[in-house]
Amino acid sequence: MSLGDDGYGGDSRSGRTDDGYSTLGGTRQTRTRFADGTGGDGYGGSRRPARSSRSVTMVVGVVVLLVAAIAFANMGGGGDDNGSSGGSGGGKAGAAPTAATGTKPVTGKNGTIASGFARNEQGAQSAATNYAVALGSAEMFNATARRGILQATHDPAVVERLQTDMDKAYSASLFKNVGLNEDGSTPSGLTFVSRTVPVGTKVVKQSGDTATVEVWCTGLVGLAGQGSTKPVTQTWVTVTENLKWVQNDWKIESSNQTEGPTPVTGDNRASTADDIAGAVEEYGGFTYAR
Repeated sequence: MSLGDDGYGGDSRSGRTDDGYSTLGGTRQTRTRFADGTGGDGYGGSRRPARSSRSVTMVVGVVVLLVAAIAFANMGGGGDDNGSSGGSGGGKAGAAPTAATGTKPVTGKNGTIASGFARNEQGAQSAATNYAVALGSAEMFNATARRGILQATHDPAVVERLQTDMDKAYSASLFKNVGLNEDGSTPSGLTFVSRTVPVGTKVVKQSGDTATVEVWCTGLVGLAGQGSTKPVTQTWVTVTENLKWVQNDWKIESSNQTEGPTPVTGDNRASTADDIAGAVEEYGGFTYAR
């Protein structure tokens, strides 16, 4: 999800290099539909203007959201019959609420990332949301898993250069900033958490084979467990994804992120490090669709 402070949709890992996507898919995968919301700004607060930069840099910002100061799979069989939350007509879309439509969600998967999104506004929203979750996951800190995620979520035309930039971005210094070992593995006895939770989406514009979608997200990032010096904290960001219809599915061409909207902190008492670590292990991630 972005590179300022968050993480999207994966979670615990211990430096493993096997299945980089386990919390996103498999038997723990869950489908959900969003409840009625307000769309874009959620709480009505003003949003900081998006930073402009070359596309790869924007994506790095989305992916490394995890780092609060930075510290913080193309087989989709898309179709036109999977949804109808708004037509595929051109022009700027209205700020419709992110409400469940009752339309059957996608059933395809590219690895463990949902694929086969409808070629309309609803499909673009679902694609952007699922991609935000994958890009903010803990699996992005594993080189092999990261390359698979980038290939599954991005336009093939930008993947090669993006992989090179990402390999440089996920450096020993970045790992240190988030509390990991220099090789990206998790310190013994701790659980690395990086999970993004979408709150709502808004189609900013759509025309033919392109769409721009904003995904308002909250996220968790940090190390859970006794003795952690980087406790799990919450972040709020809005990720903007510029999508293109490629190989019969929506794919990211470029993306960027801004902070917030951020709600007032509630009165909930913080849980113990062990409670957080246990929750991350016990509660799987979601496949998001309207």
